[in-house]
Amino acid sequence: MKVARLPVDPGPAGWNRLLGPPPPARVLEGDVTADWLVIGAGFAGLAAARRLSQLCAGDRIVILEASRVADGPAGRNSGFMIDLPHDLASATYAGGVAADRAQTALNRHGIEFAAEAAAEYGLDAEAFVLSGKTNAAATNKGHRHNLSYAAHLDALGEPYELRDAAQMQAMTGTGYYQSGLYTPGCAVIQPAKFVRGIAAGLVASGVHLYENSPVVTLTRDSHWVAQTPKGQVTAPKVILAVNGHLASFGHYTRHLMHVFTYASMTRALSADEVAALGGETVWGVTSADPMGTTVRRISGAGGDRITVRNRFTFDPSMQVSDARVANVARDHDRSFAARFPMLPGVEMEYRWGGRLCLSRNNVQIVREVEPDLIAACCQNGLGTAKGTLAGKLAAELACGESSAMLDQLLASDAPTKLPPAPVTAIGARAYLRWQERRAGREM
Repeated sequence: MKVARLPVDPGPAGWNRLLGPPPPARVLEGDVTADWLVIGAGFAGLAAARRLSQLCAGDRIVILEASRVADGPAGRNSGFMIDLPHDLASATYAGGVAADRAQTALNRHGIEFAAEAAAEYGLDAEAFVLSGKTNAAATNKGHRHNLSYAAHLDALGEPYELRDAAQMQAMTGTGYYQSGLYTPGCAVIQPAKFVRGIAAGLVASGVHLYENSPVVTLTRDSHWVAQTPKGQVTAPKVILAVNGHLASFGHYTRHLMHVFTYASMTRALSADEVAALGGETVWGVTSADPMGTTVRRISGAGGDRITVRNRFTFDPSMQVSDARVANVARDHDRSFAARFPMLPGVEMEYRWGGRLCLSRNNVQIVREVEPDLIAACCQNGLGTAKGTLAGKLAAELACGESSAMLDQLLASDAPTKLPPAPVTAIGARAYLRWQERRAGREM
């Protein structure tokens, strides 16, 4: 098969720029044979390679990454590995009790695998820490969403803490929020530092990683052959860890919705600005409304900074223009100014977009899509935890391992087929605009 399109990621990945330039890329040149080929070095691909190295010690494992590690979607997210239900199509993230209990168990399995990798490869607390997160409410409606979600957590038997406006201001430094809902099971990561650290650990353990080596064709005779611009890899089994680009490889072409979300990151704050802001030096909040603004305050590599993330756009081409990023940037500036009036002179240094892949019925794809070609894709906006889980379970499926969690994913429904493209585009864009308008001050 000829790969229909290659990844295009708008704007510089700010998290990655904070770390400074990585070592020069090792580009695939010439013909290589392997026991296992993993395509994609995001959360799913790195987890798959790590699990393969555990199950098949001594086998030659090759990872092909189209760009640089952490320059793609894995280095562009908000950095929350969320354990609890987080359905972006729901008013409060929640669904049915039984389904949410099952999904929470799956998410926690992925987070546990990530935590083990972070410990094994010596990642610090900036890269990965189990610190929990807070749903922040800026409006009465947002507060009601949090109360509704808290009732759902009661039904699930999950712990939480409700926080008032004073507690939220003590944490964030801003009086913008009325209340918050804290849950303890979320891991918070510096996404670029995490994936670069995991990739470096895998390479040190013997995994072969080639960057700037996009797969342009993938064909099968007795073995799979992945062709890149300067070389090829031949392997008996392949794990496709490319999220929405699964459709670019010819699978589920009418079943996946391609969405971009966007973020902006300030320049480093001065000491006077840090003092004017107040609050804690490191914190992160998601919005009580799934369409609202995610905010993180960081202090580490790159100094003291604030990131804001909001806006979703439906883009089946899997590309957005610089003009789109610039247009969204104005919304980010308004969201930042509303929350942080004490920082009037702080500019944004980095702005970027990141790709999400959603299915209409909110299911992942972890299954064999062709003989010896296993997909670990469609993470439904929760790529950090779900992607890690998908990669781990895809590796187990490829190796013939069985588990209750793998059986659960294999037994789940496939993504439902989308309506004709014009209908899907009109419906998805109208839905996103409507939901963003309804979010109001949560944006």
